[in-house]
Amino acid sequence: MVDRRHKIYNWLRDNTFKVDVTIMVAVFLLTGPVYLIADRPGYFLLSTAMVIPLAWRRTAPVRAAAVIVLACLVQWALGLEPLAGLVAVPIIIYAVAAYGPAWASRTVLGLGLVGGVMLTSRNFSGTAETGVLGMTISAVYTVLIWMLVLFSWTLGDLTRIRRLQLQTLSDRARRLETEQQQERSLAAADERAHIAREMHDIVAHSLSVIITQADGARYAAAVEPEAATRALSTIAATGRTSLAEMRRLLGVLRSDDPATTRPLPGLDDLDELFLGLRATGLRLRFSKQGQPRRTLPAGAELTAYRVFQEGLTNVLKHAGPDAEAHASLNWTARGLELEIYDDGRGAAADAPESPGNGLRGMAERVTLYDGTLAAGPAPGGGFHVSAFIPYTEA
Repeated sequence: MVDRRHKIYNWLRDNTFKVDVTIMVAVFLLTGPVYLIADRPGYFLLSTAMVIPLAWRRTAPVRAAAVIVLACLVQWALGLEPLAGLVAVPIIIYAVAAYGPAWASRTVLGLGLVGGVMLTSRNFSGTAETGVLGMTISAVYTVLIWMLVLFSWTLGDLTRIRRLQLQTLSDRARRLETEQQQERSLAAADERAHIAREMHDIVAHSLSVIITQADGARYAAAVEPEAATRALSTIAATGRTSLAEMRRLLGVLRSDDPATTRPLPGLDDLDELFLGLRATGLRLRFSKQGQPRRTLPAGAELTAYRVFQEGLTNVLKHAGPDAEAHASLNWTARGLELEIYDDGRGAAADAPESPGNGLRGMAERVTLYDGTLAAGPAPGGGFHVSAFIPYTEA
């Protein structure tokens, strides 16, 4: 039963002109043909002029009201009283108040009230009742017509308010749906950028170590088999670590796989990172100063770890042979300062015209925690990277 009512309501809402034409035909059949039978063509024409515009009471309420008002004026001037006016006038007053502009709604209300006075004054001006009795009867009829006009207009105005409220709710729901879609798109874009940064950091660092070790093992295999064996061990360990990191990263993309509980790398894992880099033959010195005033979030520690990883991987790739790298970690009152510099040839020898994905990824990571990053060739040669990550104040 409820579904049937909904279907009927939806059909009436989507086929307003058909509904209005049906109502118009019903009123016309009720008020028009009777005058043809009674041989009163004038009444029939006036009834037709008042009823036909009702088909456009919602699509063109102002024009429909203008035609009906004109027909009513002709009726008043000729002294005729067709039955159609008693039906058409309340309907058009309601329609203009509900679907017409505000000025038309006020105008039709005023015309309805004035028309009530004009109708009663003409009807009782030629009757035998005069004096107080005639005025009283005229006043009663005027009040009754006014009540009908006010009732029709009030009902139409309430319909307008309800329609505007429903439209506002519909617009708000559509706007919220659009905002939610935009938020989902932004979240997806942010997640894609995050995954791209993670994959670059993992793959670039691991492949740099593997390539360096593989080159060293190839040259050392003939003269120093033990060095080649150590290099191959480092390659295997680096490959396993990178594979585990990739599995952890890709695991978050699969909704059917349980989330991993392996912690993300942080500042406590720097020794293991430096050990792997030194195993490639990179000469690396590390210094640490100060004590943290408060604990950094896990994401900020991961950012610091990735800055060291990417910066030292760039040293391994670009600084050239016999380069020495210096890395420092300094806790200050405002946050964490990181520095990486080397005395090699730096990026000047083979730097691209624009920053690579590694430097851009480092800058994006640091910016997420309101930090700053600066990278570029150092005076006198080499390359320098400095980053600052502030404390996250509650």
